[in-house]
Amino acid sequence: MKTNLYIVNDIAPIEISIKVRDAQLLFNELTYTHFPVVKDKVYLGCVSEADIRCFETEKTLEAYQYALEGFFVRRENNWLDILEAFAQKKSNIMPVLDDNNTYQGFFELGDIMHQFNETPFLSEPGNILIVEKGILDYSFSEIAQIIESNNAKVLGLFISNMENDVAQITLKISDSDINNIVQTFRRYSYNIVSKHHEDTFLSNLKERSRYLEKYLNI
Repeated sequence: MKTNLYIVNDIAPIEISIKVRDAQLLFNELTYTHFPVVKDKVYLGCVSEADIRCFETEKTLEAYQYALEGFFVRRENNWLDILEAFAQKKSNIMPVLDDNNTYQGFFELGDIMHQFNETPFLSEPGNILIVEKGILDYSFSEIAQIIESNNAKVLGLFISNMENDVAQITLKISDSDINNIVQTFRRYSYNIVSKHHEDTFLSNLKERSRYLEKYLNI
């Protein structure tokens, strides 16, 4: 995936020497959470919209250089690294520098998310399954073996949560008999977090529970 095609460079960064009021006007016109700031074409960092609203309008940004956030990605970074940077910095733009630290432009979050949308994890038909197991007990190779032993393929998986020494893994699986896969995961001591209509194990439990309740009420 060629992320370089998505670098925005037709909107110039703002100079550290401009007045705060002019920077505020820029944020009024755009929908960005941050905006790149440079000095003589050297990238200094990003100023956030939340901060710019609190600065004195007649001062220049140079008076508030301490508030700039110095995050960026490299031109050669892959889309997943870039997406991770977006998540960590909670920004909807990400400045891009080359190997010589020269400012190249910035990525917009929507463009990088579009890259994610085109992956088989989202674009291919299949089933979403969420399982959990102890952090020291699960393995990706075991998960893949469980799925492939049921004549299915892994379209993608990631750790969606870690809490109290338990890892939660979200999987995208090619169209298959999800019930058999669920039962196999249970045999390997995985807890099934997601709900599935085809899950006969839970259906049988509910049926037995209703039967027991009816028996006890006799």
